[in-house]
Amino acid sequence: MKIKVYAIGDRLEKFYLEAIKEYEKRLSRYCNIKLVHLKKEEHLQKKISPNSFVIIISTVGKTISSEELATTIDQWASSGLSDVSLVIGANQPTYNETMTLSQMEMDFGLTTSILFEQVYRAFRIINNHPYHK
Repeated sequence: MKIKVYAIGDRLEKFYLEAIKEYEKRLSRYCNIKLVHLKKEEHLQKKISPNSFVIIISTVGKTISSEELATTIDQWASSGLSDVSLVIGANQPTYNETMTLSQMEMDFGLTTSILFEQVYRAFRIINNHPYHK
């Protein structure tokens, strides 16, 4: 599965980028995941593949648990969905789904880091691996 996380905002702090890189490394055994940082929402349309399943990460809606995210990712894989775009910080007019990690407003760098951590946790759950070392 190929996952791209599009984070739209001014700046990602260095400590967020370091955490994201660590999760990209850990996730490399389960999927191909990549962060794409964009300064402006207008650039998003050019970057997202037309075949990609687009999910907006929002603060509006029902929050999901780690187990529910694992089930969702597993269902995507089982259905043959191989290209997923997770978008943070945009109001994309065309999307397939929305997902709420938290209804609390957070810095987009923090939201992005949490998303990577939760995707990692979901793959650990899917593969029956313990999360904590």
